[in-house]
Amino acid sequence: MNASDTARFAWRSLWGYRGRTLLVILATSIGVAAVVVLTSLGEGARRYVRNQFAALGTNFIVVIPGRAETAGGGMGVLSGRTARDLTLDDALALLRTRRVESVIPVNLVSGEIWWKGRRRDVPVIGSTAGLMPIWNITMASGRFLPVEDPRRATPVCVIGAKIRSELFGAQSPLGEWVRIADRRFRVIGVLAPKGQFLGVDVDELALIPVTSAQVTFNLPSLLRVIVKTRAAEDVHRVADEIRRVIRSRHNGEEDITVFTEDSLSTAFDKILVALTLAVGAIASISLAVAGILIMNVMLIAVSQRTSEIGLLKALGAAPQQIRLMFLAEAAILSGVGGVTGLVLGSAGSFVIRQIYPSLPAYAPPWASAAGLGIAVGMGIVFTLVPAQRAARLDASAALSRR
Repeated sequence: MNASDTARFAWRSLWGYRGRTLLVILATSIGVAAVVVLTSLGEGARRYVRNQFAALGTNFIVVIPGRAETAGGGMGVLSGRTARDLTLDDALALLRTRRVESVIPVNLVSGEIWWKGRRRDVPVIGSTAGLMPIWNITMASGRFLPVEDPRRATPVCVIGAKIRSELFGAQSPLGEWVRIADRRFRVIGVLAPKGQFLGVDVDELALIPVTSAQVTFNLPSLLRVIVKTRAAEDVHRVADEIRRVIRSRHNGEEDITVFTEDSLSTAFDKILVALTLAVGAIASISLAVAGILIMNVMLIAVSQRTSEIGLLKALGAAPQQIRLMFLAEAAILSGVGGVTGLVLGSAGSFVIRQIYPSLPAYAPPWASAAGLGIAVGMGIVFTLVPAQRAARLDASAALSRR
């Protein structure tokens, strides 16, 4: 038998056991679809993070209180409290640095907003008017935080679109007084709907001046300081100057962590690529299960087709041809299952993109190729034992089903 005869014979054998064939194809397709969907989620998260940083631009620097080895992941990062505070005066001192266009101090805390008996838990951001262009914020009505001395604790606030809807309904909130924590603030603006930005739902925010946030929530330290340089090529030079200024203000200690756009995006990129590889490897385990299923099916096929194998050998088929026949069946089963899995996985990724439009959930090409390749490889490897058993059958014994 030549290659085409082997493939045709294998397909007819599979078609003769349609129920069993469909079950094996289904098992393989589920494994490949899992690889495609999970890696598309990981890749989508990576692209989303990169897009978010790209939206900020390449000429910004983020300064965080605390050294890198102690600030990451601890409560100090979340609350703005560290062994040494990064104060508003520290942030304003950076304005005197050459090539710095603006400095935006930021605090983020969880608070409550009240209006006429209606209450809502909200993230409260304390910042300045400079945050508006950095976050590319647009207003639905009113105005943003006033341009003034950041040291002034002006009792004004700007609320997100969802907060406006839940607290005020159809009534205009502009000019109304709300209570945030234990202080009253006058609503001067409502943000246009924006959704998620850098992990924060802008539609659910309440924004107040940075000093108002520090006084209201008793925050001695800033959570972040965003420094915008005049040009992208100035970033690394300004970062070195920021470290020098802070050392001079903190008794010679460099107790801050300075991130540039490229360092942040590279760090997140490495983490999310590793996560994508990990979830892809976990999903691939299901392909090993499908391979075991194929092996069991082929072992049953050998016992059921003993007479057929004996007839083929009696007609002159060599052991190698018998072995290739079973391997061809496994390749067809796993190949069809793999292609079906790619289609199902692509459909699953499409559904995810429809549910979460901001998440570019596209499976990387290497994941699709690896899923299909592993499926076919597993099918062939797990069929080696049944194929070898069939090839070793004696023709006369097989014809008499012994």
